[in-house]
Amino acid sequence: MRLSDEPKGDELGYVEVASSNLATHIIFMKNIHEEAIGWIGVALIIVSYALVSFNMISSKTIISYLMNGVGAAGIAYISFKKKAYQPGVLNIVWLVIALIGLIMLFV
Repeated sequence: MRLSDEPKGDELGYVEVASSNLATHIIFMKNIHEEAIGWIGVALIIVSYALVSFNMISSKTIISYLMNGVGAAGIAYISFKKKAYQPGVLNIVWLVIALIGLIMLFV
C-alpha cells in the first residue's frame, strides 16, 4: 500500500481495533496500579494491627503510625477514585489520627 492510498474496509477496521485494544490495555494497566495502591493500604493496616495485637511492636512506634497512615492514605485514594465516600472519609480520619500520633512522638 502506498502512502497516498487511503485504507479501505478491513484495513481501517484493523487500525481502529488495534487502537482500541491499546487504549483498553492502557486503561487496564492504570486500574491495576490504582487497585494495587488500595490493596497495599489494606495490607499495611492489617499487618500493623496484627503486630500490635500480638505484642510484636508497640502501638506508639514510628513504624506503627507510618503503616497506619500510609495504609489509610492508600485506601482513601482508591475509595475516592471509586466514589465510595464512606470508607474514604473513615480513612482520612484514620490518616489524621496517625499523623497526630506521629507528631506527638517528636513533641
